[in-house]
Amino acid sequence: MRKKLCLLALLASLLLVLSSCSPGGKNITVGAKSFTEQLLLTKMTAFVLEDNGYNVEEIQNLGSSAMRQAIETQQVDMTWEYVGTALVTYLNEDPIVDKNEAMKTIQELDKQNGIAWTNLTDANNTYVLAMKQEKADELGIDTISDLAAYVKDNPDELRFGMETEFANRKDGLPGLEEHYGFDVQDGSIREMEIGLYYSALENGEIDVTEGFSTDPQIKSLGLKILEDDEEFFPSYNLAASINQDTLDEHPEITELLKPLQNALTEDSLRELNYQVDIEQKSVERVAKDFLEANDLLKD
Repeated sequence: MRKKLCLLALLASLLLVLSSCSPGGKNITVGAKSFTEQLLLTKMTAFVLEDNGYNVEEIQNLGSSAMRQAIETQQVDMTWEYVGTALVTYLNEDPIVDKNEAMKTIQELDKQNGIAWTNLTDANNTYVLAMKQEKADELGIDTISDLAAYVKDNPDELRFGMETEFANRKDGLPGLEEHYGFDVQDGSIREMEIGLYYSALENGEIDVTEGFSTDPQIKSLGLKILEDDEEFFPSYNLAASINQDTLDEHPEITELLKPLQNALTEDSLRELNYQVDIEQKSVERVAKDFLEANDLLKD
């Protein structure tokens, strides 16, 4: 009987040790906003963390304000967020062009909110101005400075398409005009819902469009992104936004995400968005293929 009791006690102790080392003790919730890029980022993060023994719950289709609140209240442990969004929308700060300065500012300001920022990427999903390649070549426009000079000499010739928000916000058209020293006539601006400006550009209804640097339409339509040669548009680089308590409990997360961090660029995200939105592949398949192609999962 004593041997049986000793054996049972040994087994119980072993089970306790095993359970403490099991994936069941490593749970994390990853959040995504309601567009393709965010869904891809969340899915890739889930695959990477699951590959390293985590149980991952994905919470999708949150708006920016809801996501921020979910991080603050620990309903979501982490998300990939844009540093420009955090500065301007969440913290009511002026936009910052340099990504490292933006990141440092957020890290300092968000300490009091219990939110850590890690894994700053080179993927900058900031505003861009784009034209059809042939039109830009015809007019000799490669940069926003070139565009500004052309508009000053030909104020009524080019038609601009943009959403109402971009037409009015300080890091949109008004600030751009002041920074580059040109003025787009009101009659040359067509305000439209986000995304529709790409169709308008393709159909020849406008000549210049607002966009975001990782938009898949830039690839599908072969558009020319005008170089922001005087560095006006602020940093909207992606970084991991993590509840500080979660990071304290699982400090290894930043190291686990580093290979993914290094693989994320504007070009890679534009390609991933293209595969989902244009080629109609599933988010899960595209995310998995990208990770495997970049050796980001264990064999």
